[in-house]
Amino acid sequence: MLLGCIGDDFTGSSDLGNTLVKAGMRTVQYCGIPEVPADPAVEAGVVALKTRSVPAAEAVRQSLAALDWLRAQGCRQFLFKYCSTFDSTPQGNIGPVAEALAEALGADAVIFCPAFPAAGRTVWQGHLFVGDRLLSESGMEAHPLTPMTDPDLRRCLAAQARCGVGHLPAATVWQGVPAIRARLAAEAGAGRPLVIADAIRDADLVALGQAAADMPLITGGSGIALGLPGNFARAGLLAGGAAPWQGQPGRAAALSGSCSRATRGQVARHVASGAPAQEIDPEAVLSGAATPRAAADWALAQEGLPLVYSSADPQAVRAVQDRHGGARVAAALEAFMAETARLLVAGGVSRLITAGGETSGAVVEALAPGALEIGPEIAPGVPAMRAGAGLVLALKSGNFGAEDFFAAADSVLAGRA
Repeated sequence: MLLGCIGDDFTGSSDLGNTLVKAGMRTVQYCGIPEVPADPAVEAGVVALKTRSVPAAEAVRQSLAALDWLRAQGCRQFLFKYCSTFDSTPQGNIGPVAEALAEALGADAVIFCPAFPAAGRTVWQGHLFVGDRLLSESGMEAHPLTPMTDPDLRRCLAAQARCGVGHLPAATVWQGVPAIRARLAAEAGAGRPLVIADAIRDADLVALGQAAADMPLITGGSGIALGLPGNFARAGLLAGGAAPWQGQPGRAAALSGSCSRATRGQVARHVASGAPAQEIDPEAVLSGAATPRAAADWALAQEGLPLVYSSADPQAVRAVQDRHGGARVAAALEAFMAETARLLVAGGVSRLITAGGETSGAVVEALAPGALEIGPEIAPGVPAMRAGAGLVLALKSGNFGAEDFFAAADSVLAGRA
């Protein structure tokens, strides 16, 4: 294994795997920290954790354990993957985890860049944009767990980190690899080793990756990995080639817990198309009136692609959280979706689509596939994945995908597209 990656959620980890496979690396996503060594053919290993919203100390503990396993596989470089909308709070977890990894690896300077231009995420003058809107106006300001109200990533990171935070402006990135390396060294020398890097084009991300060829640790969204496979290829270390994707026949189902604008639009499109859909009321879940067994039985009785969703307007979600507590509501809905997924697969579903990082993480933990083979891209940042001989998955971050995502994902999983 050459590149060792640690993801703070399952959808983001599959997003990263998608980037690495497209760039020519044999990549496997591990669902949690494996207990056995990796297959020697794996060139990039992505350890997917569910640490985005846990207490910072626990996120650090799990991330360091993942680092230990990856180091034991022989990795030469490490990547800490977080969301392209920098999902975090003033308490963490991006800063504390990155600092712990940097200390363990002896990294003098660390790049932070969540940019993903293909999905509309760009960093300019240290500020994160989603499309043509600042992060704080993108809908992420209403996220129930990690509301992003400040688009200045320097301030965001400084609030949760012990070390100084620097900046690598686009004008320097455009000057090429030597200028990037010089700026990183200067920022570290000035006591600002955590460096927010601007990037508005894929070419910027490739340049950052090339400049980081000898750095032990790099952090960011999946886009920051665009230039890393080329470093290994130029060193003659990649075997190249991925196994051809085989579509999965059988039954399909979709589960959605994300309340992002994109996912709510996808749910609305699915409902408007006349496809089967059942909304889950959080109050009914908390009271026990709605059960995973009933939801799974309903879905298994449908034709086509049934969707079970709790995605709702942020104001409605906030009202439920105010009554019952955000942590309790989130835990109840995640457990509901996880058990529904388990029952669906037990009932014969062989193609399962999930929307939302927390939902996807809970579902994967319930199914416990161990490792996921990364397949073709469904949408930017979302690959098809094989969890075993009879099960394929699509794990979608809330903000990703076009309005017809659910139908498009099923087509790719089935091998029809």
